[in-house]
Amino acid sequence: MTAVPRHVIFGTGAIGLAALGALRRRGETARLVNRSGHARVPDDVEVIGGNARDPAFTTEVARGAIVVYQTLNPPYAQWSEQFPLLQAGVLAAAEATGARLVSMENVYMYGRPAGRVLTEDRAYEAHTTKGRLRGRMASELLAAHDAGRAEVAIGRASDYFGPLGGAQSNLGDRVFPAALAGKTATVLGDPDQPHTYTYIPDIGEGLAVLGEHPDAPGHVWHLPNDSDTRSTRQLVDLVYRLAGRPRGRLRRLPPVVLRALGLVDPTMRELVEMQYQFEEPFVVDSSTITNKLGVEATPVEQALADTLREYRHG
Repeated sequence: MTAVPRHVIFGTGAIGLAALGALRRRGETARLVNRSGHARVPDDVEVIGGNARDPAFTTEVARGAIVVYQTLNPPYAQWSEQFPLLQAGVLAAAEATGARLVSMENVYMYGRPAGRVLTEDRAYEAHTTKGRLRGRMASELLAAHDAGRAEVAIGRASDYFGPLGGAQSNLGDRVFPAALAGKTATVLGDPDQPHTYTYIPDIGEGLAVLGEHPDAPGHVWHLPNDSDTRSTRQLVDLVYRLAGRPRGRLRRLPPVVLRALGLVDPTMRELVEMQYQFEEPFVVDSSTITNKLGVEATPVEQALADTLREYRHG
């Protein structure tokens, strides 16, 4: 291994690479850590392969860093078995090295919105297996911070879209290629319910700010998203307009089809319990990070246009 950069990012998926991009725009260097030791990154970025569940390994690769970022995301069907151990490995590295830990989370732990906007002070009322798991993991991190074991800042985002969003994004592989081809897009859930989506580069920028701002540790922050929450259908219509195509037909993947697909696809099977997010207005407020840390969301039309450009040339 070369000399440790100031920042170490565990995970090289869309979020890890977005955090890398935000750090590089600041002139910072970062080491990436994943299972394979390979990632599509510039030649001057070091990628180390290993098991992040091993505290000895995570501590070694993070030694000398001032911030470590937890952006790992195991296969959906293996969350219960892998996710707590992965988080524990990264937390152990932060404890051993004294680095700040910035952890990426979603909003599953809140459970059903029940007609209310989701804010950072919302109680953990998850009714799903994955939501209860995320709630326990978040509580463990905050307890570690409160006990003085590690300096922890948590960033949470709603469903994401943007570069490298891929098939995991509801506004991803089933939408943008269809818009470019003038074909029918497919989405999960009720497309006419307002639903907050978070732009992947904004997630990366938010995590970078949580790594550097003195007021970030000890708190949960909703990462920046557009304050004018639109429905999935409205966003898809905007994608088609930006693509220069007529308003596209939109196909909804019904829960019964999702369950049928789940018989052969473990990821689809795991998605079934999360469909509540699309059955009612799902609005995530991110005004706190904007007002207190100065992080603003990219205007949604620009974010969709940039994502469309990535799909067109990628």
